[in-house]
Amino acid sequence: MVSGIHYPENADLRRLIRFSSDDGLIWLDESRMLLMHAAALGELRKELIGSLGAEQARRMLTRMGFASGLRDAELAKKVRGDQATVDAFVVGPQLHMLEGSVQVEPVKLEIDIARGHFFGEFIWEHSWEAEVHHKEFGQAEEPVCWMQIGYASGYTTGFMGRFILFKEVECAATGTNHCRIVGKPVEEWPDADQHTPYYEADSIVGRLLELREQVEALRSSIECPKKTTSLIGDSASFRHALDLTAKAAATNVTVMLLGETGVGKERFARALHEMSPRSGGPFVAVNCAALPHDLIESELFGVERGAFTGAHASRAGKFERADGGTLFLDEIGELPLPAQAKLLRVVQEGEVERLGDERVRKINVRLVAATNVDLLGAVNEGRFRRDLFYRLNVYPVEIPPLRERVADIPPLVDAMIERFSTLHDKRVAGVTDKALRALKHHNWPGNVRELENIIERGVILAPPNGCIEVEHLFAGSQETRQDCVGRAGKLEASDAGDGDKLCEAVLASGISLEAFEQQLLQGAVRRAKGNLSAAARLLGITRPQLNYRLKRSG
Repeated sequence: MVSGIHYPENADLRRLIRFSSDDGLIWLDESRMLLMHAAALGELRKELIGSLGAEQARRMLTRMGFASGLRDAELAKKVRGDQATVDAFVVGPQLHMLEGSVQVEPVKLEIDIARGHFFGEFIWEHSWEAEVHHKEFGQAEEPVCWMQIGYASGYTTGFMGRFILFKEVECAATGTNHCRIVGKPVEEWPDADQHTPYYEADSIVGRLLELREQVEALRSSIECPKKTTSLIGDSASFRHALDLTAKAAATNVTVMLLGETGVGKERFARALHEMSPRSGGPFVAVNCAALPHDLIESELFGVERGAFTGAHASRAGKFERADGGTLFLDEIGELPLPAQAKLLRVVQEGEVERLGDERVRKINVRLVAATNVDLLGAVNEGRFRRDLFYRLNVYPVEIPPLRERVADIPPLVDAMIERFSTLHDKRVAGVTDKALRALKHHNWPGNVRELENIIERGVILAPPNGCIEVEHLFAGSQETRQDCVGRAGKLEASDAGDGDKLCEAVLASGISLEAFEQQLLQGAVRRAKGNLSAAARLLGITRPQLNYRLKRSG
C-alpha cells in the first residue's frame, strides 16, 4: 500500500510532448495529439447528449477515454518500464495533467501486478468535463466525467493487464468541491453490471453503422458478384485500374499490365483470374527475366525427349499447364526475339508446338502480360516485335505507383501487419501516428513490395503487443525542428536538428573524446539523481552499457 505519493520529476514526460511549428503537428512520443478548446469539446458533449441521449453519449465518451488510456499505458511501460511500479504507474496521472484534463491528487494506491491486486483512490481538481457540463446543463444529479473515468479505467487496465473499473464517487458537477474516483478489479464491484455496458461497443450508432455496412455489402454482391477482396485500396487511380480489370475479367481479351516494379502486377493478374469464368482452372505465372535465354522456349512451349542434349524426357510447357486457365507472363519485354516469334503464333493460332515435335496441340489459355519498361520504345529500337506488341497491347491497364495512392497506405499497412503477425506468431498493436506519417511521406521507389518488406521488419523489431515505431521502419529517420514544454510550461527549443551545433561546440572546446564522454555520463547520472536506469534512458543506452562505461572511466 502506498499513500502520500510524491510524483517523480516529469521531465521525461515533458520531453515527449513536442510542437512542430513547421508542419503544424503536436506529438506525444509517436502519437499525434490535438490542442483543442475545452469549450469545443463541451459543444461536442452537448451535441451528443442532445442527439443521442445521455446514455449513448456517455457510452461513446467513456469508450473514447478508455482508448486514450490504453495508449498512455503502453507509453508508461516504454518510458518507465524499468522503474518502481508506483513511479511507472503514475505516468498516467502525470500525463492526464500534462494533457490538460484534470489535476490528479493520489489518496491511496495499492498495486501488485503479480497477484492482479489493485486499489486506487484519487481526487480530481479542475475537471474540464465537470466544468463544461455544469456550464451547459447546470448542476447534475449524477457524476458526469465520463471521458476521464474511461481514461482512468483504460489506463489502469492496460497497465495491470486486467479490467480495472473506476467509478466517480464524487463529482464537482453535482455540487461537491472536487471529484473523487475509486478503482479496483471489476469483479470486486457488486454493481459492476451497471457500469460495464458503457465500455462495450454495442450502441445505437454502432448498430446503424453495422446495418449500413451490411447494406453496402449486399449491394456490392449484387452489382459485382465476383469482386475480389485480395486487392486493397480505395484511391481513385487504384479503383480505376481495378474497374478496368473487372471489366476485362468476363471476356477472353489479352490484358497488358503496366506499372513500375513492385506495384503488384502479379496480384492484379491473379485477381483477374479469380474474377473470370476461368477461376476454376490453373493460374500459371512466369517471370521471363528469370529464365535463361536458352531455356525460355522449352519452359514456355514444352520439349520432347531427345530434342537437345539433356532432354531425357518429354515435358509440357507453361502454356499447356495453363490450359483452361490463365498464363501470366511477367517482364515480357525480356523475351528474346526467337521466343517472341513463337509466342506470336501461339497468340494468333491458339496452338503450341513443343521443341523437337512436329505435332501441334490446341490450347485454351487467357494470356496476361506485364512489363515495367517502355515496350513501344523497345519496338522502335528493334528489341521487340511490332506485330507481337499490337497483339498483346489490346487492353492495357496502368497500375499506379504507391506514391500516387497515399490514401491506400493505412489499409495496406493494417492488412500486412495482420499477415506478418500470423506468419511470425507475434501480436503487434499497430503503427504509431508518427510511423504512419513517415510511411505516407516516403517516396516508395519499390512500391507495395518495398512497403511489405518494411512492415515485415517492423513487425519483427516491435516489442510484443506494442506498436511499430518509426525507428522500427526506417533507420536514421530525421525529424523536423520541434519545440518541447519546459518546467514552467513554456515552449522551449528542443535539441532535435541541433547536432551540427553541438558538434561544433564540442570541437571548439578542445576537450578530448574520453573526457567529454566522462562528463556526459556524470551529467546524466546527476540529472537522474543517481538512478542509473533513468540515466541510461537519458543517454539512449541500456543500464549494462552505462555500467560498463562508468567502470571503464573509473
